[in-house]
Amino acid sequence: MTVLALVTLAVWTAAFLVPPGAYERDAEGRPIAGSYQRVEDDRSLGERLSDLFLSPVNGLYGVQDQDSGEVGPDMVGALFGSAGVFFFVLAIGAFITMVFATGALDRGIARLAHRLRDRGALLIAAIMAVFAVLGSVEGFAEETLGFYGLIVPLVLALGYDRMVAVGTIILGAGVGVLCSTVNPFSTGVASPAAGVSLGDGLPLRAAMLVVLTAVTIGHVLRYAARVKARPEASLAEAQPGDDALGAATADPEPLTGTHKAVIALLVAAFAVMVYAVLPWAGILTGDADAEPYPWELGWSFPELTALFLVAAVLVGAVARMGEKGLTDTLVGGAADFIGPGLVIVAARGVTAIMNNAQITDTVLHSMEDAVSGTSSGLFAVLVFVVNLPLAFLIPSTSGHSTLAMPVMAPLAEFADVPADVVVTAWQSASGWMNLWVPTTAVVMGGLALAKVGYGAYLRFLWPLLAVLSVLVCAFVAGAATFG
Repeated sequence: MTVLALVTLAVWTAAFLVPPGAYERDAEGRPIAGSYQRVEDDRSLGERLSDLFLSPVNGLYGVQDQDSGEVGPDMVGALFGSAGVFFFVLAIGAFITMVFATGALDRGIARLAHRLRDRGALLIAAIMAVFAVLGSVEGFAEETLGFYGLIVPLVLALGYDRMVAVGTIILGAGVGVLCSTVNPFSTGVASPAAGVSLGDGLPLRAAMLVVLTAVTIGHVLRYAARVKARPEASLAEAQPGDDALGAATADPEPLTGTHKAVIALLVAAFAVMVYAVLPWAGILTGDADAEPYPWELGWSFPELTALFLVAAVLVGAVARMGEKGLTDTLVGGAADFIGPGLVIVAARGVTAIMNNAQITDTVLHSMEDAVSGTSSGLFAVLVFVVNLPLAFLIPSTSGHSTLAMPVMAPLAEFADVPADVVVTAWQSASGWMNLWVPTTAVVMGGLALAKVGYGAYLRFLWPLLAVLSVLVCAFVAGAATFG
């Protein structure tokens, strides 16, 4: 919360220095290359102060006006705030707390950790590989917030620390999103905007997925091995009760019938979540605009919130908690996750300030100037570099691509660079930034759920960020030069 408060103040102050501007938009709301113009900054200091004052409110339920694009709690238009993610986190808190209250998860984790006590690295690598594939094919990101209550205690029981859990979840899914192959929310939005199909550039992105995922898993496993051998080398501050989950040597108690039923509900809930959010038609056909199959659910956060609330009640009923025990546990579990939820809201509030100050298009225009008139290889690298600040301003991959691609794609023609390479360079910049920027709910919400400090996370992450940036530049420059 302290980091986000400082970021909020810094961005609000920067809005006084960065001149506002806007592109002309086409019928679909995409900026037209070469049409940028400065706009008059007629907002008063009082209005700017109101943006700062209301930023957490706008971060929760701010609405983006359909005409002006301004965000406010009393506008008419589309929801801009993160209310959906916020209530999803509360529902996950209620569900996980309910499962823990039955004792099933504690005992199940203890037995799994005992069985895998000599193969913890294999389990971590497997989880990260699955998350990477999900991130690559459907943008699996915010959904990972639901897994902390399961993976953190499992990792602790295997003898690692909380940072290993954070790396497993954030970096596993994050590197997949960075190397999106057919992700409809990044590649699927950017490819049509650049005038190419979803399949164009797929071999390049698939190769990046294999290489960068292997490098990322190796980074987490090296840290995990070091921490297990020397616990004092941990970057994550231990929390009360962590020692009790240390790797056990004695065979844990067996699961009862009730425990098995609760764990079955746990697995079923997460399986339904993954199945319900995947855009199966887009994945299987390669067409991001494909008509959904009749059996697709197409769920988002409202439905997932309801799913975990219902699952929490079912767990309480199976465990025979009684009316008072069930309701008290449900409310208490949601209350325990208010903190992470507010972190997510604060991060979205920063984006609302930048939107209302109209500085996003100005940053986009500076990108347009920076990449003009360069060689093919350098152009591809610059597309990656100049999109980094825009990814900070717009953590949403779909929103980022809608802004950047109509400007970047026409410039690629002058540099003789295939448009699919531009798409790959752009999405890599977005994915790279979203591994660490404090304006994304995936990072700040995940760290809050795992109770890991942001500064400690950056110390753990920066060597990997450096390696990933070099690899991305090598891939896109090579594809632009020799493709």
